Amino acid sequence: MDQETLHTEKATLSDSVVIIPTYNEKENVAAIIDAVMNLPHRFDVLIIDDGSPDGTADIVRGKMSEYAGRVHMVEREGKLGLGTAYIAGFKWALAREQYQYIFEMDADFSHNPNDLTALYKACADEGADVAVGSRYVTGVNVVNWPMGRVLMSYYASAYVRMVTRMPVRDTTAGFVCYRRRVLETLQLDEIRFKGYAFQIEMKFTAYKCGFKIKEVPIIFVNRVLGTSKMSSGIFGEAVFGVIRLKVDSWFKKYPRP
Repeated sequence: MDQETLHTEKATLSDSVVIIPTYNEKENVAAIIDAVMNLPHRFDVLIIDDGSPDGTADIVRGKMSEYAGRVHMVEREGKLGLGTAYIAGFKWALAREQYQYIFEMDADFSHNPNDLTALYKACADEGADVAVGSRYVTGVNVVNWPMGRVLMSYYASAYVRMVTRMPVRDTTAGFVCYRRRVLETLQLDEIRFKGYAFQIEMKFTAYKCGFKIKEVPIIFVNRVLGTSKMSSGIFGEAVFGVIRLKVDSWFKKYPRP
């Protein structure tokens, strides 16, 4: 392979990969992949599928053929938890040196794929190490959630902020861009939470390591198709795990970039 061809191939590689965990998302997965593929900036997609019995993985395989080299999938046996799905995705991305910006996003369009561009710019152009798609940085930007759930989520984030002193208004947000060096610095095997507390622990650990976190306002829209995976147990982990995180931080030495 001559140098010109090698340079051309490298130039076509994406510097960004969007990790999307799935479990029974056949109604959404093809459309969410198409939406990401059609953005002006080139984002690759990595689906982490936890053995969906509804055929989600078969649909993704079709998209892997349609968008060769841009859509990837890791298949796991059974539901192993949101946190472990993202950790598996992070490790997959870090094993591929072209990816400098690594994203978390839901499959159900509660996160608008168009907002990936704003998160990317926050890190690539504005100096953030972690960009958070925030529902609460400019008020409460949530559509079609029951009021009880909105209040529970909003005050849970306020509670986390009060306990941890972390300057992030949407601490449980699952729409995030990490610079590669953040994930290389965080000791991923030591991240203990598997549910929505995983999102808090990742942000808190990045904050304690000294990374710059920037919140980017988004509008969060409740899913239209498919079934929510949220449960009271997952939410309880997020609330009660915070105290443990804070206490452990008094005795833990955090790595520095």
